[in-house]
Amino acid sequence: QVLVAESGGGLVQAGGSLRLSCAASGGTFETSDMGWFRQAPGKEREFVAVINWIGDSTYYADSVKGRFTISRDNAKNMLYLQMNSLKPDDAAVYYCNTVPYTDRYWGQGTQVTVSS
Repeated sequence: QVLVAESGGGLVQAGGSLRLSCAASGGTFETSDMGWFRQAPGKEREFVAVINWIGDSTYYADSVKGRFTISRDNAKNMLYLQMNSLKPDDAAVYYCNTVPYTDRYWGQGTQVTVSS
């Protein structure tokens, strides 16, 4: 059984920070490139960041480059997203998944709200 659970979202003021976590088990996560995606109201889900399965290579969407950091701990089956200098445009529901994504791995996501 595949279990994906995102956490760490919340309400933060613009310029603030949050650290998102994703617990993933039951799938091929530890040998897969993993990423974060987000979906804002009225918009399509978009890619945010990816880390390779070893954890030594990352890539970011231009909109978050220099502000967000993706990391993983394969021993704990955990994926993280450190978000700094948050902007109102970063407000969305954040999801973790493999990259490319796997439909059956979408979890409930975690809500990030940024006040201006």
